[in-house]
Amino acid sequence: MKAITYFNTLTKLPNWNPNSHVHVRQKLGFAYEDAGHYIHLYGWDSGFKGISIGLTVVEAKNNYRTTGKSLEEWVIENFGATNITNSTIDIGHSVKGIWRPGLYYNSDVIQAIGTTEHERHLSEQGIRVLIQKLDEIFLFVEPSNITKETYSHKIRELLILSCTEVENFWNYYLKLCLVPKRKNGYSTKEYVQLKEKLYLSDFEFSLKSCPELGVIRPFETWDSSSPTQSLFWYNSYNKTKHDRTANFNQATLWNSINAVVACLILHCVKFGPYTMFESDNHFSSVIKQLFSGKLYTNCKESFYIPKIELTADSRTDMFVFDPREDGLTKNYVIDELTI
Repeated sequence: MKAITYFNTLTKLPNWNPNSHVHVRQKLGFAYEDAGHYIHLYGWDSGFKGISIGLTVVEAKNNYRTTGKSLEEWVIENFGATNITNSTIDIGHSVKGIWRPGLYYNSDVIQAIGTTEHERHLSEQGIRVLIQKLDEIFLFVEPSNITKETYSHKIRELLILSCTEVENFWNYYLKLCLVPKRKNGYSTKEYVQLKEKLYLSDFEFSLKSCPELGVIRPFETWDSSSPTQSLFWYNSYNKTKHDRTANFNQATLWNSINAVVACLILHCVKFGPYTMFESDNHFSSVIKQLFSGKLYTNCKESFYIPKIELTADSRTDMFVFDPREDGLTKNYVIDELTI
């Protein structure tokens, strides 16, 4: 069963101050129905986006206010729903190895994605090495539009390390999909099939110390018709790796920054962004020192929406509660990733 998704434009919650304007802070809405109730969840549309499970609104279908109304009519009347669309992922379902907004708590991420703390720790260690090397380069080359084409042996080293880490992520997903490996291994012809499945173009990062470089979207131009050349930083990595003498000038600061950000994005896909940006550990602090990140696309249709199982004695009036706190959210059903 799919949910409907929409934008909230008004607040009509019972016993709430109408001037609280919940819909301004919680612009996104998600709704579905079970046998006896309509269920609405609020969501935020900034940063890495998400669902505010503690602001779940429920009302019985046989309530005098709701009798004869459809789910769409209910959300329009109570939340001012606009731009109503269907979700692309079933309620209570997730895809193995892929984080989507709707997963916030670490225990939920681990359960819904099917990864482990150990796997995440290994990934964090690898990325810490890359960030440390990038930060060391910044001690000698201040990033700017003037210096971004600077190249050197140290920058080339970082480009190669970052791209091999990217390949490690890609290989994980292709193996997860049971894609047969060629005699010489996978190539960008296989890798590019992951772009849409992993939602790689939803992410953007910025370098805090150099806003003039603009947003960094390493996968934005990736195209299956030209799977290597369209990924400019990866194409440069291939050239300088195989023929340094002829292609040393491909090992630029800008290519290396994009390769590092590609690793950050793939880490977010596999483990979620919150341990990267909201933890109080060393890994999070070194990332936040250099980068900010967010989901910049309108991707509300691909959120993971929790399945709430109400009890038989649930209230019939409209009320707001936290089903996770009350133990009423079901574990996610993990679907296999296919390409």
